[in-house]
Amino acid sequence: MRKRISSGSPFEAEIGYSRAICCDGWVFVAGTTGYDYATMEMPDAVEAQCANALATIARALKEAGASLDDVVRVRYILPDKADWPACWPATRAAFERARPAATMMVAGLQEPEMKIEIEVTARLPG
Repeated sequence: MRKRISSGSPFEAEIGYSRAICCDGWVFVAGTTGYDYATMEMPDAVEAQCANALATIARALKEAGASLDDVVRVRYILPDKADWPACWPATRAAFERARPAATMMVAGLQEPEMKIEIEVTARLPG
Protein backbone atom coordinates (compact mmCIF):
# COMPACT_ATOMS: atom_id res chain seq x y z
CA MET A 1 0.00 0.00 0.00
CA ARG A 2 1.19 3.49 -0.86
CA LYS A 3 0.52 6.66 1.15
CA ARG A 4 1.26 10.18 -0.07
CA ILE A 5 2.21 12.95 2.35
CA SER A 6 2.09 16.67 1.54
CA SER A 7 3.79 19.59 3.28
CA GLY A 8 1.36 22.05 1.72
CA SER A 9 4.04 23.45 -0.57
CA PRO A 10 2.55 24.84 -3.79
CA PHE A 11 5.52 23.29 -5.62
CA GLU A 12 4.11 19.81 -4.99
CA ALA A 13 1.05 20.42 -7.16
CA GLU A 14 2.86 22.63 -9.69
CA ILE A 15 5.67 20.16 -10.31
CA GLY A 16 3.80 16.93 -9.59
CA TYR A 17 5.36 15.28 -6.56
CA SER A 18 4.68 14.44 -2.91
CA ARG A 19 6.74 15.57 0.08
CA ALA A 20 6.95 11.92 1.08
CA ILE A 21 5.75 8.49 -0.02
CA CYS A 22 5.28 5.53 2.33
CA CYS A 23 5.56 2.16 0.64
CA ASP A 24 6.35 -1.34 1.91
CA GLY A 25 7.71 -0.15 5.27
CA TRP A 26 9.82 2.63 3.78
CA VAL A 27 9.40 6.41 3.81
CA PHE A 28 10.95 8.33 0.92
CA VAL A 29 11.09 12.07 1.60
CA ALA A 30 11.59 14.30 -1.43
CA GLY A 31 14.33 16.87 -1.64
CA THR A 32 13.31 19.53 0.87
CA THR A 33 14.53 23.11 0.90
CA GLY A 34 14.47 25.77 3.59
CA TYR A 35 11.09 27.38 2.97
CA ASP A 36 8.80 28.02 5.88
CA TYR A 37 5.75 26.55 4.14
CA ALA A 38 3.34 28.38 6.45
CA THR A 39 4.58 31.74 5.16
CA MET A 40 6.39 30.66 1.95
CA GLU A 41 9.37 32.69 3.13
CA MET A 42 12.97 31.61 2.67
CA PRO A 43 15.50 32.77 5.30
CA ASP A 44 18.80 34.16 4.03
CA ALA A 45 21.13 32.12 6.25
CA VAL A 46 22.00 28.57 5.26
CA GLU A 47 21.75 27.50 8.92
CA ALA A 48 18.12 28.66 9.09
CA GLN A 49 17.33 27.03 5.75
CA CYS A 50 18.86 23.76 7.00
CA ALA A 51 16.81 23.93 10.21
CA ASN A 52 13.59 24.62 8.26
CA ALA A 53 14.27 21.74 5.87
CA LEU A 54 14.91 19.34 8.75
CA ALA A 55 11.72 20.49 10.51
CA THR A 56 9.67 19.91 7.34
CA ILE A 57 11.23 16.46 6.97
CA ALA A 58 10.52 15.64 10.62
CA ARG A 59 6.84 16.59 10.18
CA ALA A 60 6.55 14.39 7.07
CA LEU A 61 8.17 11.47 8.88
CA LYS A 62 5.86 11.93 11.87
CA GLU A 63 2.82 11.83 9.59
CA ALA A 64 4.21 8.60 8.12
CA GLY A 65 4.66 7.06 11.59
CA ALA A 66 8.44 7.50 11.74
CA SER A 67 10.95 10.03 13.05
CA LEU A 68 14.40 11.38 12.27
CA ASP A 69 15.73 8.46 14.36
CA ASP A 70 14.42 6.08 11.67
CA VAL A 71 16.36 7.70 8.81
CA VAL A 72 18.79 5.31 7.13
CA ARG A 73 19.93 7.49 4.21
CA VAL A 74 20.33 11.27 3.79
CA ARG A 75 21.49 13.34 0.84
CA TYR A 76 22.50 16.97 1.21
CA ILE A 77 22.70 19.16 -1.88
CA LEU A 78 24.28 22.60 -1.69
CA PRO A 79 25.18 25.03 -4.48
CA ASP A 80 28.15 26.33 -2.43
CA LYS A 81 30.26 23.76 -0.60
CA ALA A 82 31.60 26.52 1.66
CA ASP A 83 28.12 26.64 3.30
CA TRP A 84 28.23 22.98 4.33
CA PRO A 85 30.14 23.24 7.67
CA ALA A 86 27.63 25.84 8.94
CA CYS A 87 24.94 23.14 8.65
CA TRP A 88 26.75 20.54 10.74
CA PRO A 89 25.34 21.57 14.14
CA ALA A 90 21.76 21.16 12.84
CA THR A 91 22.47 17.91 10.99
CA ARG A 92 24.37 16.48 13.97
CA ALA A 93 21.47 17.32 16.31
CA ALA A 94 18.90 15.87 13.92
CA PHE A 95 20.73 12.62 13.22
CA GLU A 96 22.87 11.99 16.31
CA ARG A 97 20.87 8.84 17.15
CA ALA A 98 20.17 7.49 13.65
CA ARG A 99 23.62 8.15 12.19
CA PRO A 100 22.34 7.44 8.64
CA ALA A 101 24.50 6.85 5.60
CA ALA A 102 25.03 10.31 4.11
CA THR A 103 26.21 12.08 0.99
CA MET A 104 26.82 15.77 0.37
CA MET A 105 26.72 16.93 -3.24
CA VAL A 106 27.35 20.29 -4.86
CA ALA A 107 24.77 21.22 -7.49
CA GLY A 108 22.55 24.06 -8.56
CA LEU A 109 19.10 24.20 -6.97
CA GLN A 110 15.75 25.27 -8.40
CA GLU A 111 15.80 28.88 -7.15
CA PRO A 112 18.82 31.15 -6.54
CA GLU A 113 17.83 31.83 -2.91
CA MET A 114 17.96 28.10 -2.07
CA LYS A 115 21.17 27.22 -0.22
CA ILE A 116 20.47 23.61 0.78
CA GLU A 117 18.19 20.74 -0.16
CA ILE A 118 17.88 17.59 1.95
CA GLU A 119 16.42 14.22 0.91
CA VAL A 120 15.97 11.26 3.27
CA THR A 121 14.90 7.64 3.30
CA ALA A 122 13.60 6.11 6.51
CA ARG A 123 12.45 2.66 7.60
CA LEU A 124 9.19 2.56 9.52
CA PRO A 125 9.72 1.25 13.07
CA GLY A 126 8.49 -2.23 13.93
